[in-house]
Amino acid sequence: MSLVRQLWLAIALITATIFAGAFMVSMLSASSYLEQELQRKNIDNANSLALSMSQQTKDEVTVELQVAALFDSGHYQSITVYAPDKSVLIERIQERSDAKVPEWFVHLFPIQSIPGQAQITDGWKQFGTIVLISHNRFAHQALWQQAWSMLMWFTVIGVLSGFIGMLALRAIKRPLAAVVDQAKAISERRFLTITEPKTPELKSVVRAMNDMVSRVKNMFADEARRLDLLQQQINFDSVTGLGNRDYFMGRTREILSSEKSAPTGVLLLLRLTDLAELNTQLGHAETDQLLKVIGNAFNKLTENAPERLSARLKGADFALLAPSVENAASLAQQLSEFLASATQPQEGTELDLFHIGAVPYNRGDQLGNLLTAADQALAIAENKGANSWHAEANSHFQIASGNDDWRELLTNALANARLKLVMYPVNNNHGELLHQEGMVRLQAKPEGDWLSAGDFMPMAARLELTGPIDLSVVQHALLQLKAHPGQLAINLAAETIADWKFRNDLSTLLRNNHDLCSRLWFEVGEYGAIKQYEAFRDLCATLKQLGCKVGIEHFGHHLHGVQKLSDLGLDYFKLDASLVRNIDQNTGNQNLIKGLCRMAHSIGTIVIAVGIKNQSEQETLLELGIDGLTGPAISKSNR
Repeated sequence: MSLVRQLWLAIALITATIFAGAFMVSMLSASSYLEQELQRKNIDNANSLALSMSQQTKDEVTVELQVAALFDSGHYQSITVYAPDKSVLIERIQERSDAKVPEWFVHLFPIQSIPGQAQITDGWKQFGTIVLISHNRFAHQALWQQAWSMLMWFTVIGVLSGFIGMLALRAIKRPLAAVVDQAKAISERRFLTITEPKTPELKSVVRAMNDMVSRVKNMFADEARRLDLLQQQINFDSVTGLGNRDYFMGRTREILSSEKSAPTGVLLLLRLTDLAELNTQLGHAETDQLLKVIGNAFNKLTENAPERLSARLKGADFALLAPSVENAASLAQQLSEFLASATQPQEGTELDLFHIGAVPYNRGDQLGNLLTAADQALAIAENKGANSWHAEANSHFQIASGNDDWRELLTNALANARLKLVMYPVNNNHGELLHQEGMVRLQAKPEGDWLSAGDFMPMAARLELTGPIDLSVVQHALLQLKAHPGQLAINLAAETIADWKFRNDLSTLLRNNHDLCSRLWFEVGEYGAIKQYEAFRDLCATLKQLGCKVGIEHFGHHLHGVQKLSDLGLDYFKLDASLVRNIDQNTGNQNLIKGLCRMAHSIGTIVIAVGIKNQSEQETLLELGIDGLTGPAISKSNR
């Protein structure tokens, strides 16, 4: 029972007890008063009647008429006239009562009518004694009316007091509810601070809880900053700020192999003509400044395209991987023109600083072969002259020829339900199934191949169709949960979570299938969750209220912005596969993942490793504190 209900019950019991006590005291006092009044009335009426009879003739008829005249008024239970020898001369008795008073009330509050007695004289002689008893029905009638009056007033006052009490309790409950909500939020891994109430008892509790929340959030933020610095040291070049060779190679391998990646793209290599000679001619400081200019040029090509990846491979070599880019020549020319304007002297002389080679790729290409092709394009550019570039012809991978064709294909596929989910297992650290991950497949053309998300989602995002696609994915997931036991995780696009219509439709759909929500896991990419933070926060609140689990995928590359996610009550993080690749041999990423696990566990969030390919990687990850695992090695072991 809630504290508020207990307070209401206590107030009701106390009020009822007070009323019962006051009622009984009032009734007993009133009945005692009425008894005294009846006694006085009996004495006065007996004396009055005796005096009147003493002044009249004493024949039997006259005496009887006087007694009858008084008795017939209906107020008396009995009037008796006794002779001096105690014999009854005249007696009138009325046993029946017309008072509408319940018998239980009469027995509960008895009122005794004490007789009034007076002497009747005849001159100087005693004629007799009159004994008069007034009927107590009128006293009970008055007492009954008083009881009803008290009950009515108690009801009115009780309702008024209840209303005032409700207002008072609401004022008391407001800070108490805030404390309860904060405690509930902490249990859901949402670390919120609230205003301290004025009530001293609650104030000390809220202050303690706020201090605890602040410590947890500060610990999470400090760990995020430390890991971000560690990641910069491990994976990024200190001069240009670009990724280093290991970082680029790991992520590129993942992009080339992941079905969530775009099917085509461009790999671009840039090589400074002679870095050692430049260092001699320009000096160390000027050379570093040139390297920073090149790094800035690469950052400009990636700042509005988070899927792109840039790096300094070694001293004079730079690389840019641009998924979804169709024109390699345009990208190479764009970079060349920017560097030419930023690095050439004002006098008009041209320095031979760089050469650029660019080649298209298809998903599934081997990284070694792709680098070889890009190096060959770079060699051709070097033979063209100073600051030249060369790009190979574009890839022939093409599903549709333009936006209109893509829109027609996607809308037609959705209208005809040519969409399905392919399941991949995710195990916990004990080897038991944690959940299935549903990967979306779409058949763009009837009887055509089933496309993975990377083949069509970039175009769907461009055409603002991710909302209908993701809603269809959720519908398929609910059907899967109805047909099969267990848990199921699905992905939402970053563009989708900012779509108000999708969020309203999703909320309606999930409320209509509320019994399945506890088995449904939603995950959003790290970059999208941070970029669309406000929308993601609202989506988290809705999904958590319905009982769904919410997580972040591709986690570990944007740690500088991840600290604000500590308030959302996230259930899990899925590490980016590039961090997991060859983890048994990469001590730098081992330290990073160990820190990520420690940071996540501090707010009660589990960490899942993605893309595990062998037993050695799996064993290393478990030693680092990973809670869940998925990838080719896990799928193979679950067969």
